[in-house]
Amino acid sequence: MIKKNRDMVIFAIFLAVALVAPAAIYPVFLMQVLCFALFACAFNLLVGYVGLLSFGHAMFFGGAAYISAYTVKVWGWNPELGILAGAACAALLGLVTGTLAIRRQGIYFAMVTLALAQMVYFFFLQAKFTGGEDGIQAVPRRAVFGLIDTTNDLSLYYVVLAVFAFGFLVIWRTIHSPFGQVLKAIRENEPRAISLGYRVDQYKLLAFVLSAGLAGLAGATKAMVFQLASLTDAHWQMSGEVVLMTLVGGMGTVFGPIVGAGVIVTMQNYLASLGEWVVVIQGAIFVIVVLAFRKGIVGELQAWWQRRSSKKA
Repeated sequence: MIKKNRDMVIFAIFLAVALVAPAAIYPVFLMQVLCFALFACAFNLLVGYVGLLSFGHAMFFGGAAYISAYTVKVWGWNPELGILAGAACAALLGLVTGTLAIRRQGIYFAMVTLALAQMVYFFFLQAKFTGGEDGIQAVPRRAVFGLIDTTNDLSLYYVVLAVFAFGFLVIWRTIHSPFGQVLKAIRENEPRAISLGYRVDQYKLLAFVLSAGLAGLAGATKAMVFQLASLTDAHWQMSGEVVLMTLVGGMGTVFGPIVGAGVIVTMQNYLASLGEWVVVIQGAIFVIVVLAFRKGIVGELQAWWQRRSSKKA
């Protein structure tokens, strides 16, 4: 109970800072951070709390971006319907791929998800509705619910913040529910969970679908922000980036993916003038984190606080 209350206090502080952040920081950059933070949180739900390392989460992120962009630009849907359609399609894709992938464990699970993601990537490359290498460009920004003018970056920022808050709270509630406790039990000792009578495959599949849907929610929102859905969103490097964000911030922690996404996106934006050296710097940071901060930034801070509290006690 204390930990849950502490998480909510931290999240309330985060929201308070986020509400006034556009006064000092470019809103489009903040929206990019929020979209990738939600993507990383969705991925962390699977790898951090179920122990399933997916190398194919970009297919949900990119697939939802394509569906959202297409429905809004070609079919004339409102942004909220396009985002919901993208998230729903990502969850459906997660159901199909998860049914195949959860039959395997460990590195085999990771390789199956990577193979399926590559198949989806080449489908997006060849399909006519995706625009091939050009992607779907110039997605119009229509009013959300017919009321909120999204052509204004500041107004759109608060919409994106609301979407992120919704996704984060869904993940937080899932983690702290009886369902989440079973997921942690599966992560710690799957044979024991089976011996206790839990249908492990069903729990893992439901977690996979939920993670895919929330990743799709992030991808669909990003398509609305940048008015673009491209192959970059579905490429295997995007799957690698979300792994990096989660590990840097702290796998299995509530706020770690948010911190990790902020660090990586900030580097990509403010070091863009260095060209390909950004990738080298990211690799160096990854190595340093793995060697010196094995629990990630937030994980190490939590461990330090616990040691400090125990000494006081």
